[in-house]
Amino acid sequence: MQEQRAGGHWKEQLPPERAYKRRAGAVAPAVEQDRAAGGRARRNVALGDGRLARASISLRLYRRTRRIRAYLRWSKDGKTQESYVCEVEHAFRGENLAEAWQRARDRGLLAVETLPLESTASSPGVRAAMRANRGKDTGPELALRKLLYQRGLRYRVNARPLVEIRRKADLVFPGDRIAVFVDGCFWHGCPDHYRPAVKNADFWREKIDGNRARDAETNEKLLAAGWRVIRVWEHEDLTRAADEIEQQLRRWRAAGVRRGATAAGR
Repeated sequence: MQEQRAGGHWKEQLPPERAYKRRAGAVAPAVEQDRAAGGRARRNVALGDGRLARASISLRLYRRTRRIRAYLRWSKDGKTQESYVCEVEHAFRGENLAEAWQRARDRGLLAVETLPLESTASSPGVRAAMRANRGKDTGPELALRKLLYQRGLRYRVNARPLVEIRRKADLVFPGDRIAVFVDGCFWHGCPDHYRPAVKNADFWREKIDGNRARDAETNEKLLAAGWRVIRVWEHEDLTRAADEIEQQLRRWRAAGVRRGATAAGR
């Protein structure tokens, strides 16, 4: 079945929903837009007074012509602004978003974000990641909590699995001795998305390497104490992560792995 359009139209039928609609359980909208644009710092528009606004791409299906159009949207003084970018024709939403961002850039609709002189970050993108990082209640953490709660699972938030270890897990299931960590890609050195800093390279290499070593040590101490450790990267599909956590919990509970029982390490 042909899904790409020909001669300005999709063949005989509407384009597939996956070409323009967000799928259920996908990553957060901001994360999706960041990926398509090539980084959060590449999503800015100039407001004309020295300020920048973060923009997003909206994909709209026009059923009569069977075309998908991309629009750049942002907010100025509390009011939504919009500019038409282009038509897109890929079979998948992510590809259409990426093309629209590139076309917006080519047309000069986007502004370049510069670093403050006092910043230690290597790029605007790194600075955005650093500023967005919080010790608790991050967007991915909140989303994962909600998904697990909807599945009937109850847990402690931002708690120490072991009192003697001064380290907190994002989610703790005390009765099952399970600790869940939601790791940010920048601060925890994600193998897929972490990019070494250029500015102050030695400082940041030492910092990220230290965080990785600390994570490994935390895992070892918890496993040695009979706990199980689950780590989720912030870029992962959180619905899938919640499903896997639920399945593992159910399986371990069925096997009788509760407090007071012998728990094998992961």
